[in-house]
Amino acid sequence: MSTLETLLERNKEWAARHKESDPAYFEKLAETQTPEYLWIGCSDSRLTPTSSLGLRPGKMFVHRNIANLVGHTDMNILAVLQFAVEVLQVNDVIVCGHYGCGGVRAALDDSRLGLIDNWLRNIRDTMIENQAVLADAPSDDERFAMVCRMNVMRQVRNVSETTVVKEAWERGQKLTVHGWIYSIADGIYHDLECSISSNEELYALQATQ
Repeated sequence: MSTLETLLERNKEWAARHKESDPAYFEKLAETQTPEYLWIGCSDSRLTPTSSLGLRPGKMFVHRNIANLVGHTDMNILAVLQFAVEVLQVNDVIVCGHYGCGGVRAALDDSRLGLIDNWLRNIRDTMIENQAVLADAPSDDERFAMVCRMNVMRQVRNVSETTVVKEAWERGQKLTVHGWIYSIADGIYHDLECSISSNEELYALQATQ
């Protein structure tokens, strides 16, 4: 049996287990989706955001890309963001990075990998903005961890600066953008306490930078 055939067999076993515990499980799931959160995370294969947060399918709308970046000209993320905010009416957008991120590592090392170098330009810009702080890092490992956190915080601001989010706040829609980071080494998420919930909070942050 091929590897792909094995996956299909495992899928059948998985579906059978769910039907055994709840015969109407898939029928109910197929009716609609009512997610409470939009997750913007990294594509790293070791990350499983829905299950690692104890959520059932349908409770989190998910977008993933290399190094959890939010570019203002990226129509993919902007379309996901608009659908989540305006149609699904999520209350929380969570931007989540992780320690040991390969995309951040490549940006930090100024590696030459091809097309992705252009994608990682966002991280390199963040490093330039914070070069004085990074220069004082006590070790290379800590500098790496700092850039992972800085990248998340920058993407929280990028999300908040989109027209989708700013107009939602102007309408009075309840919406908060959060920044988290995940440690693969112990499976724990950490809140970076950089949440933004209004245009006023965004403008106050912009005024300090």
